[in-house]
Amino acid sequence: MIIKQLDLSNFRNYERETFSFDGETNVLFGDNAQGKTNVLESIFFTATTKSHRGSSDKEMIRMGEDESHIRMITEKKGITNKIDVHIKRNHSKGIAVNGGSIKKSNELIGICNIIFFSPEDLSMIKNGPSERRRFINMELCQINKIYLFNLTKYNKILQQRNHLLKQISFNAELKDTIEVWNQQLIEFGGQIIEERRKYIDGLNPVISRIHKELSGGKEDIRMIYEPNVTEDLFEEKLLISKEKDYLMKTTHIGPHRDDIAFIINNKDLRKFGSQGQQRTAALSLKLAEIELVKSTIKENPVLLLDDVLSELDRKRQKHLLKSIKGIQTIITCTGLEEFIQKELYIGRTFEIENGGVKSCKTK
Repeated sequence: MIIKQLDLSNFRNYERETFSFDGETNVLFGDNAQGKTNVLESIFFTATTKSHRGSSDKEMIRMGEDESHIRMITEKKGITNKIDVHIKRNHSKGIAVNGGSIKKSNELIGICNIIFFSPEDLSMIKNGPSERRRFINMELCQINKIYLFNLTKYNKILQQRNHLLKQISFNAELKDTIEVWNQQLIEFGGQIIEERRKYIDGLNPVISRIHKELSGGKEDIRMIYEPNVTEDLFEEKLLISKEKDYLMKTTHIGPHRDDIAFIINNKDLRKFGSQGQQRTAALSLKLAEIELVKSTIKENPVLLLDDVLSELDRKRQKHLLKSIKGIQTIITCTGLEEFIQKELYIGRTFEIENGGVKSCKTK
């Protein structure tokens, strides 16, 4: 699949701009803080209704404006789709596909599959568990409508349960109502745990093969899913934790506290891996993700690389560039380095300056 065109109106620092993308590699280059990453954010947001930065909708509206509009035209298996997203400062966003409005974000699933790779991803393994949970949620939500539904429901129930725990500290009689939320937390949380386990199991053989190539056969990697609680013990653990929940006014048991371990030669990378090992593992994970998405949707995803190449050494750069051939890729960087041009066919370049395209060239 490919993105054919992107139209931005009052998005971030863009007043109005149109991007017509090549079906293979596109490079957005220019100085820092000119708006290159904003283009990638708009693509990811249109495909998923979420900002990869975790920004709220209103934060993406151009300063001084009340609303923003994004239009993206995609093509998948010969079928063209037009996605329109309308963001208003004081209202919820509106989304339309081919002119028809949609009410639920899961209706976008499958239209445009995006893999986003940023410098922050290279630090995912050494950072806290929330980064690793965010990774698995972002990927599963794009390929699994049921997972997205369950995660959305779970997060709402968790929020309501935590709100109730705070109320209980003022009115102990409300304790009788918490069982209603417990049962829903167990129902939707159990399905999340099951899907995460399946996803990690599917990733493991792929990431192992890729990592061996990157490390010259010296290292063997495996991912271990570390659920905060298993499905069969969810109810029991929630009951055991209830007094602690009342005291701390928050929920301590559930998949919102899961983690993923990365083990190389029986060593936990989160604690003992060098920076080089952690970065190689993160790169292996992203490349494995591309392969798994391809096998799941039977189509290439679109790859967004946000200034990642400058963070990788020459060996890892070459492996990444070799792996993305045949996949539509949109890359941001500060300059058209000679190495990139030698190693990669570049279909179209966009020079970005102050929220606009200064020049556009087709190779």
